Amino acid sequence: MSQNQSSNLTDMPTNTTRSSLNLRMTVYVSLFTALIIIGGYISVPLPFGPVPIVLADLFVMVTGLFLGFKWGLTSVALYLSLGALGLPVFASGTSGLAVLFGPTGGYLFGYLLLVASVGFIASKGKQSIIRNLIALIIGNMLLYAIGVPWLKTVMNFGWAGALAAGLTPFLPGTVIKITVAVALSRVLLPRFKQTLLSASVK
Repeated sequence: MSQNQSSNLTDMPTNTTRSSLNLRMTVYVSLFTALIIIGGYISVPLPFGPVPIVLADLFVMVTGLFLGFKWGLTSVALYLSLGALGLPVFASGTSGLAVLFGPTGGYLFGYLLLVASVGFIASKGKQSIIRNLIALIIGNMLLYAIGVPWLKTVMNFGWAGALAAGLTPFLPGTVIKITVAVALSRVLLPRFKQTLLSASVK
């Protein structure tokens, strides 16, 4: 047997394992995208502004914690793409470019910053509740940093109006969602990581 043939045989298990892991991650991407969509359907409109209370951002946080930077970003990008193409995946079953670039568009695009920052920070080093908490806080700061100015511009609000309609009412809920995301990561994330590890060594 030639050296090249021997090398190809040696590479086969690695390539097979990588393909299997990528396939599994693709399934997880679809699953977490579905969770974000479901979270968008759980929507409570507020009488003083166009931004509803939703659970989509909670699942975006969880996506970042569980899937990390690359795959988490892929999941949220898929969610936004589906909505842009006209599938009713945004809050209350809305869709289209009019929603994506409307008053709440800053929060939708902000989901990309949220999941990317959470995935990037939380995946650095050994798993840590404190690191996850810091990642979620920074991610939500970035979410509102783009969502509130976007809302101000589109709705022609002053800063006081934009903060009243796009930030202040959501802070208590954001604290609760961060707490839930941290709790889920503490209970379920080790098992999830172990599942991925098992898949990578098969």
